[in-house]
Amino acid sequence: MAAAIQDFQRSETERLNEVKGHLEIALLEKHFLQEELRKLREETSVDMLKQELEKERGRRLDLEQKMNEVLKSRLEDSPPQPPHRTPPSANGTEKQNETRFSQVQKWLHNRFGVYVEDFRFQPEENTMEAEEPLSAKRLTENMRRLKRGARPVTNFLRNLSALSSWHSVYTSAIAFIVYMNAAWHGWAIPMLLFLAILRLSLNYLIARGWRIQWSIVPEVSEPEEPPKEDLTVSEKFQLVLDVAQKAQNLFGKMADVLEKIKNLFMWVQPEITQKLYIALWVAFISSCVLPYKLVGFIIGLYAGIKFFIIDFLFKSCPKLRDKYDTPYIVWNNLPTDPQLKERSSVPVSRRLSACEKVQPVVSRSSLATAPCGASREEESSRLHGTKKGAFHEVFSLPENERPLAVCENGWRCCLINRDRKMPTDYIRNGVLYVTENFLCFESSSSRSGSSKKNKVIKLADITDIQKYKVLSVLPGSGMGISIATPSTQKPLVFGAMIHRDEAFEAIFTQYMKIMTTGTTET
Repeated sequence: MAAAIQDFQRSETERLNEVKGHLEIALLEKHFLQEELRKLREETSVDMLKQELEKERGRRLDLEQKMNEVLKSRLEDSPPQPPHRTPPSANGTEKQNETRFSQVQKWLHNRFGVYVEDFRFQPEENTMEAEEPLSAKRLTENMRRLKRGARPVTNFLRNLSALSSWHSVYTSAIAFIVYMNAAWHGWAIPMLLFLAILRLSLNYLIARGWRIQWSIVPEVSEPEEPPKEDLTVSEKFQLVLDVAQKAQNLFGKMADVLEKIKNLFMWVQPEITQKLYIALWVAFISSCVLPYKLVGFIIGLYAGIKFFIIDFLFKSCPKLRDKYDTPYIVWNNLPTDPQLKERSSVPVSRRLSACEKVQPVVSRSSLATAPCGASREEESSRLHGTKKGAFHEVFSLPENERPLAVCENGWRCCLINRDRKMPTDYIRNGVLYVTENFLCFESSSSRSGSSKKNKVIKLADITDIQKYKVLSVLPGSGMGISIATPSTQKPLVFGAMIHRDEAFEAIFTQYMKIMTTGTTET
């Protein structure tokens, strides 16, 4: 024990020495960079450059003044022409013409020279914008700004949806009558422009301090938490995880929309794109044959009936929508890129299943006693394995014990064993699996004794399972699962699980199945 403590202290001192060496190197590099920066500032002084620029501007102005004076002197003091070549009257008229021409040229230059300079072509300067470093405070502030900026758009869309679903019967009825009357008389576009002007006018009054609130759906003001100035490392980590999850969901929805639009126009689903192709041809021929006034009249009436009546019926009767709402059906049937990859992998799995069906027929002539499901079990044992070998070999379990479908790849987490005192045994990083009868934790340590640090818990031996919050100061319900067994004094904690709720649901469901089957057998 004393030798182990000495080895541990020696390793810790070596680590401290390495850290000190790195710090000294970092300080030297910082000092060197500061010296280089100071030299660079001295060599390229901004004040000196400004003075040189002012001198060059003064020289340019002096040269322009001298050139103007020289031109004026030449025009005014032109040499007299010999009398035998031109008469004196002609010489005077030429002088007058030259002076007038110079005056006109000077007036044009003074009047329009500035505008002509704007049309000179100059190469574009590729300026790289400085990227801000990652900051939890900046990240949350940007998410709040995005939410505040999108609020007017979401309110507008919510009001349109309320009009279409007849949330307020009187408001929707008045809007339907006004719109259909305007579309019947060909005033649909002027009415929409007038509504836009009215909205801008109301916004102006609101900006001037008037309290004007009109909405079909009452707005629900969400309480905003005041930003905290001093956050601990764990709070920053949890904050970044929450914001990253929201950003992940938002980017996922945007990617789905863009991929569906791309696949619609790229003939990924020919039967769906064919409908769009025919509709565009019909619209093109109609726009060429029918007058524009009639086309606008038809489009306006159809838009009003579709928005106020058809959409209301489809929202109220989902079965009708699933059968007859063509845009809704087309949009839902459009695949995304991940769905296309899953569909392309289906034929491969079918071929594998066909090979499995053929396998028993081949083995009849050679191995008559072999079971029909042997090849399938071998294939499944190959599929269900960890990074260090087959699953049942790593945890010393029977071959029929495999991870459930919900956790084939496991859940990344850290095991906190509060019965241990050594730091290396107190916290271990790894992957958590659940089988039909066991809960297995595989340590991610790469040392030779890592197999001994794997943990196998029989589900029937668990006395209590709960959701657990490792640090009470963090917001939310935590990211851990607490499991109590008779062999441990304190419950084991599996913490830092991003998909904690999913893991808890799977483990608790399998645990209840084991307990119910055990009670029925007894």
